[in-house]
Amino acid sequence: MSNAPDPLPTEEQEPPPPRSEPRAVAARVRAVEAGPRPDLVAAAGDRLSKIERWQIDFIRRSFDPGAFDAALRWCQRHVGSSWIHHCTKHVRHVYGLERIPALAPSDSVVCVCNHRSFFDLYVVTAELVRRGLAQRIAFPVRSQFFYDNPLGLFVNGVMSFFAMYPPIFRERKRLALNVTSLEELVWLLKRGGTFAGLHPEGTRKKDEDPYTFLPAQTGVGRVIYDARVTVLPVFINGLINDLPRQVLGNFDGTGKPVNVVFGKPVEFGDLLDQRPSPRVYRALAERALSAIGELGAEEKRIRATLGG
Repeated sequence: MSNAPDPLPTEEQEPPPPRSEPRAVAARVRAVEAGPRPDLVAAAGDRLSKIERWQIDFIRRSFDPGAFDAALRWCQRHVGSSWIHHCTKHVRHVYGLERIPALAPSDSVVCVCNHRSFFDLYVVTAELVRRGLAQRIAFPVRSQFFYDNPLGLFVNGVMSFFAMYPPIFRERKRLALNVTSLEELVWLLKRGGTFAGLHPEGTRKKDEDPYTFLPAQTGVGRVIYDARVTVLPVFINGLINDLPRQVLGNFDGTGKPVNVVFGKPVEFGDLLDQRPSPRVYRALAERALSAIGELGAEEKRIRATLGG
């Protein structure tokens, strides 16, 4: 794999907004078209603690067009992607980049990925960012630790420049709040310029078989149905959950090969024409997971050929 970054495949570039309509203004226009923005803090009321309310509101505001949003985009592009690249460049092998369609900065995209490591989407997204992805990144993440602990805000900022948003709740009494979280993610996608990384399985699969998956979750299907944006599948295999060991293995030659295989955008047939329902959402998520599985079979052949 060449370490020289190549731009994402491009067609005719979307012309930038005229000087009288800079990016922030254009984003606000698209936001009006997307409708009212869901507000998780307001919807949750007293079901959120004071620290949860503050942290959710702080990161939510970071997605507003302006200097802070621009600074976070710059950090994701030039800082986050760089350290991930250098810490995985000797073990990382990437395939299928030619399948990725042209993406203008104002486009939104959903990336669906299998989930075995805490770092799957970090590596996937860093590769895309190095190759020209300009979108603001959002990864839904469990609320525990990342939103109910001050250290979670620090880790979110240092590790992802506040990409780990919106929060997903696991407690039974707060499961209904996830509807608002997903509605906010859909709103960001409709506004444009957002890259959302999602795991159709919902949680990590922890057994020894990387080529089978947990059942697809309806939440991913809901986002796909409501957002109506490009859905890009990717399969990744080889990462471990021990960050120091993962980084050390990259430099001392003991690291296992990490293969990343990108696919063409997922085709959903007539599923998007059907009336919304849990059945349709699940079918959409299962179709996304099936596309990931096809890439997994490709990665398995690659690994066998290379003896990895």
